[in-house]
Amino acid sequence: MVFHLRWRNGGSGRIEVAPVQRRGIAGGMRVEPCPRVVVAAPHGRSGKTTVTLGLVAALVTRGLAVQPFKKGPDYIDPGWLSLAAGRPCRNLDVYMMGMEGVRESFAMAAAGADIAVVEGAMGLYDGLDLAGTGSTAEIAKGLRCPVVLVVDTTRMTRSVAALVSGFQGFDPEVKIGGVILNRVARCRHEDMLRRSVEEYCGLPVLGALPKGQGYDIPDRHLGLVPAAENGELAGRVAAALESIGGFLDLDAIFALASQAPPGEPRAVPDAGGSPGLFAAPRRRPRIGVFRDRAFSFYYPENLAALAAIGADLVAVDALQDPGLPDVDALYLGGGFPEVMGAELAANPGLLSAVRAGVEDGLPVYAECGGLMYLGRGITWRGTTYRMCGALPFDVEMLEGPQGHGYVEALVTGANPFFRTGSLLRGHEFHHSRVVNLDRRRVKTCLQVTRGTGLGGGVDGLVYKNVLASYTHIHALGVRDWAPALVTAARARL
Repeated sequence: MVFHLRWRNGGSGRIEVAPVQRRGIAGGMRVEPCPRVVVAAPHGRSGKTTVTLGLVAALVTRGLAVQPFKKGPDYIDPGWLSLAAGRPCRNLDVYMMGMEGVRESFAMAAAGADIAVVEGAMGLYDGLDLAGTGSTAEIAKGLRCPVVLVVDTTRMTRSVAALVSGFQGFDPEVKIGGVILNRVARCRHEDMLRRSVEEYCGLPVLGALPKGQGYDIPDRHLGLVPAAENGELAGRVAAALESIGGFLDLDAIFALASQAPPGEPRAVPDAGGSPGLFAAPRRRPRIGVFRDRAFSFYYPENLAALAAIGADLVAVDALQDPGLPDVDALYLGGGFPEVMGAELAANPGLLSAVRAGVEDGLPVYAECGGLMYLGRGITWRGTTYRMCGALPFDVEMLEGPQGHGYVEALVTGANPFFRTGSLLRGHEFHHSRVVNLDRRRVKTCLQVTRGTGLGGGVDGLVYKNVLASYTHIHALGVRDWAPALVTAARARL
């Protein structure tokens, strides 16, 4: 296989890659694609998101099909990576999915791509415990990916070699294949950094980004501003990313990615079960999914699992749609309903329709932002915005996080979607809290053994056919969820 790449400066490159066996869904077998690389860093805020976005955008500009991935539970970075790649970014998380689930998701998403690029999280070796469980390094080893280390070189010269060599030797199973220098001050600074890494570490420098170029995406309380929320911002960021490719050695990065060994065939089970579990219906059940500027936090695998079982997904715009379409269930994901509070409140037709649907027994699964929408109102920065009032509570936004990190919860109460006694693993990140909850009208079904949830060791509000919680789940980690939601929707036919 030969790729011909043409650079911005008029030059060109020619890369030969050994052909890789790839099999699709037929036969239930898949393999990992050969070219793949992990972009990591010594610590958070090193600039790896900016570098990864620029790398993906540059490779796409040169005609390659790039499949992006993001390590860990995250919705915002994947939104920007999806925008840069033109393909949905997938999350890879050992805690929620297990390593086999990580490999499965990777194989399914990367099939047919020319290169896979995985953005790490935090520092390369940072994990849940002293052993680094769930770290970017564990992902790199599990997928047999070479690592590109992005180093923030602010106020640093020769010490960069000591830093990089420490990461090289810390775990011999992690292959660090090169370094990208970020926030470089000037030409003399770059020259010293390059020579130090090459002389003392024996690694190539694969790029050097100058500081002060305006590449950073604006932050908010949960991280970057979502790509889907602001079209003007997305356009400006896309324009800025175009220049990053000129600072990267794309030939060398692609060659490094191509050194990853080919994957081995493995059976890939369906993320959500088999359509054959159900008798043929009069029509396919329709599940409404809130997808707009207020609600954009969804794992692609969750939506794919619902569709694979036999549901039709119907997009609902909470800001614009005057009422609910003809649906048999609702899936309300997370997002920033507080930011769009005024617009959500200005759409009373949909608010009333959702409240009426809940009272009529419509199955509803809601996570975080979706939970907030189902309450009576959201108070943020001194203003209260009316929500649909389907559940008896109010929401307050606070400056500090009220729940952030992984969640483990035992299902202890009856609910529409999870078996009592089962264990759920997920994550949460919210600056809101539920107040004035009328516990006479609703019950909780989750005992939280790790994380915060609603507080007091519980999560998961149950009312009629509604389950609303602060916990986000992944369909490859909680495999009973998608069949249960489709079954509930089918019961409405």
